[in-house]
Parts: sequence; C-alpha cells; structure tokens
Amino acid sequence: MAVTDHRRLGVATGAALLTIAVAGCSDLGRNAAGTVSYATEKERVVTVSNPLVKGCHRFGSAGAVEVVNNTLVDMVLYPNDDCSGDMTTYLATTLTDSIAPNTPPWGSYTLVH
Repeated sequence: MAVTDHRRLGVATGAALLTIAVAGCSDLGRNAAGTVSYATEKERVVTVSNPLVKGCHRFGSAGAVEVVNNTLVDMVLYPNDDCSGDMTTYLATTLTDSIAPNTPPWGSYTLVH
C-alpha cells in the first residue's frame, strides 16, 4: 500500500467511528444530531437543530405541511399538538414527507429512540 492509501484508509476509518459515536450518543436521552425542518401552510420554513430525543415536540400553532428529517434518528409525526391521534406518519432519517391534499397539518412529532 502506498502512503496515500494508508491516509485514505485512516480518514475512512475515522469518519466511520465518528458516525457510530454520534449515532450512539443520540440514544442517551440527549439530543438528536442534525436538523428537523418543516414548512407551514403559508410556506414559512422553520429549522430545529439537534432536538431532544425524548419528549413531544410541537410544530407551532400553524402546524407542518412538509417535514424534512435530517437527524440520525427516525421520527413519528402526529396530527395533534400533544403527540396523540390515530393518523400518524413514520418518517425515517434523511427523508421528507408532505401531507396529502385536504389533510390538516401535522401538529407535533416524537423521535424514535
């Protein structure tokens, strides 16, 4: 192996270990690494950085019509602002979801831990 191959291997190994460490820390009851972004019906975009892993999080009085999950953990979207209701949506990490036409906006979310 050439010196540059060793460096690439070292960088790749370091990046993998950092990813594992960050993912492991998100389950410790602290914060989810990354951002949750959502759009309201009036097209206002709100971004929340490193939300708490535990608890119910409100989208605000306007609710959310589109949600982008850029955290390292999955989330569940709820129709009410207290993380209740039957019509939930599971949103995996790094994915985006929008409400169906003629559907009320999501009111809250929880992070899966």
